[in-house]
Amino acid sequence: MRILVTNDDGIDSPGLHALAAMAVRLGHDVVVAAPAREASGSGSSLTGVEADGRIATETRASMFAGVPTFAVSASPAFIALMATRGAYGPEPDVILSGINRGPNTGAAVLHSGTVGAAFTAAANGCRAMAVSLDIPFSSRSEEGAVEHWDTAAEVAGDLLPLLNADFVLNVNVPNLHAGDLRGIRRASLAQFGTVQMVLLEQGHGYVRMSLEQSDHGAEPGSDDAWLLDGYVAVTPVRPPHEARDVVLPGLVDTAGEHVGG
Repeated sequence: MRILVTNDDGIDSPGLHALAAMAVRLGHDVVVAAPAREASGSGSSLTGVEADGRIATETRASMFAGVPTFAVSASPAFIALMATRGAYGPEPDVILSGINRGPNTGAAVLHSGTVGAAFTAAANGCRAMAVSLDIPFSSRSEEGAVEHWDTAAEVAGDLLPLLNADFVLNVNVPNLHAGDLRGIRRASLAQFGTVQMVLLEQGHGYVRMSLEQSDHGAEPGSDDAWLLDGYVAVTPVRPPHEARDVVLPGLVDTAGEHVGG
């Protein structure tokens, strides 16, 4: 199986390396294409650095023997889109996005570059998984803090058989040794999510925002709640699609009749 590995933390992220290593270890045909710089919060944006209409791309020394590796001056979603068009060799069967530094839970997945790449892959007929490691904000700057990238990579490998092009598998893994995980649970998307954008300061001609840990209580059965209890939270999420069940009073429903023009 051909797998493209990308992320939003950038080409030098340890999470990207761990995810690619897992795919190689399982014997898949792997290619790595990730942003040259961090692109967190980019969602599904299609942005890139162009010169004469060309997206700047640097071929890097292979992470692993025989694995083509590209640092791309573009958002994760744009990289995923280009991959489905054959930009990095044969079109991939699967796009793995991550492993993100920090959780992607709740409605906040809308803004995640990690999940955005997976959404774009699925919207273009490619199976996709977004993987995130629940590293608390408070531990990110602590010297010697242990980050269990290999745990998240191992979980992602176990979940590969569940992938289907009809949805994205959003996976959030506790920052624990694999042997300390309590299990894997299907989870609903929390209403708020672990991370929230808050207004820090407003002044003349500017505002200042910050990402903060949410103080909302975890909803039972949600991805936040399972993570807090030491479980891997797995949520199938579909990219945006028409809400066919919504009734719009006063508007004529001509489905099946209108042929354009």
